[in-house]
Amino acid sequence: MSSGTRTLVSPLTLARPRGKALYWTVFTAVVLLFALAFLFPVYWMVTGAMKSPDEVTRIPPTLVPQSWHLSGYTDAWDLMDLPTHLWNTVVQAAGAWLLQLVFCTAAAYALSKLKPAFGKVILGGILATLMVPAQALVVPKYLTVADLPLIHTSLLNDPLGIWLPAVANAFNLYLLKRFFDQIPRDVLEAAEIDGAGRLRTLWSIVLPMSRPVLGVVSIFALVAVWQDFLWPLMVFSDTDKQPISVALVQLSQNIQLTVLIAAMVIASIPMVLMFLVFQRHIIAGISAGSTKG
Repeated sequence: MSSGTRTLVSPLTLARPRGKALYWTVFTAVVLLFALAFLFPVYWMVTGAMKSPDEVTRIPPTLVPQSWHLSGYTDAWDLMDLPTHLWNTVVQAAGAWLLQLVFCTAAAYALSKLKPAFGKVILGGILATLMVPAQALVVPKYLTVADLPLIHTSLLNDPLGIWLPAVANAFNLYLLKRFFDQIPRDVLEAAEIDGAGRLRTLWSIVLPMSRPVLGVVSIFALVAVWQDFLWPLMVFSDTDKQPISVALVQLSQNIQLTVLIAAMVIASIPMVLMFLVFQRHIIAGISAGSTKG
């Protein structure tokens, strides 16, 4: 006996013209309401940079600029030296992403498939770090970066000061391990029979099957570095090496509000584009992580 799919509205009601019209009316209204809730703040920020300094602070505010000015964006690009700070952010985020992908993937693969001695203890210790507030680690992390043990060198004002701490990401490591746990053992055994070693199996079998979760981990890694403020502020005292998140605050003291809003719009564009490009991978990674294969 098969059971049909239960919904809020019965198929009999949807078959009637009145029920169908009511359903689509409510559905359209809800979609438009959610779209407005998400898109209106974006519209308000983009158009706010195009208003005059007097109009942007006017009460009550104007929904549409009385006169459109693009000078806010050009001034933000030039006065706040956005190309330099955006490039600094790209370098820091790309390096942290690459190192995190390499080391977290290797560690997750070892804990999941190679079954090392005391693997569960090591995994428990890694997961225990998730219970420690990030703010509590700032001071010891800064002291370590300022005077690296054994070699006694400083990583301040160096991208390595961002890259190396970002590698120790327990959440992404656990996310990768959980996905690797779902890969059937038969697939790996078939690769071993064909003569593939552990590294070859990881490169040719595991990684191609793990594209969804690698996409999700990449998003998390890039966004975490891109939006971080406190740690880059402590690492980079040199203004020319600061990322965009720190530069917007440091250079906003004597900048007009419209120029600052325009700078924030420009700074948010890369993350919006990245989400639009990789949203399919995010959904695929969530779906893959919710099924047992």
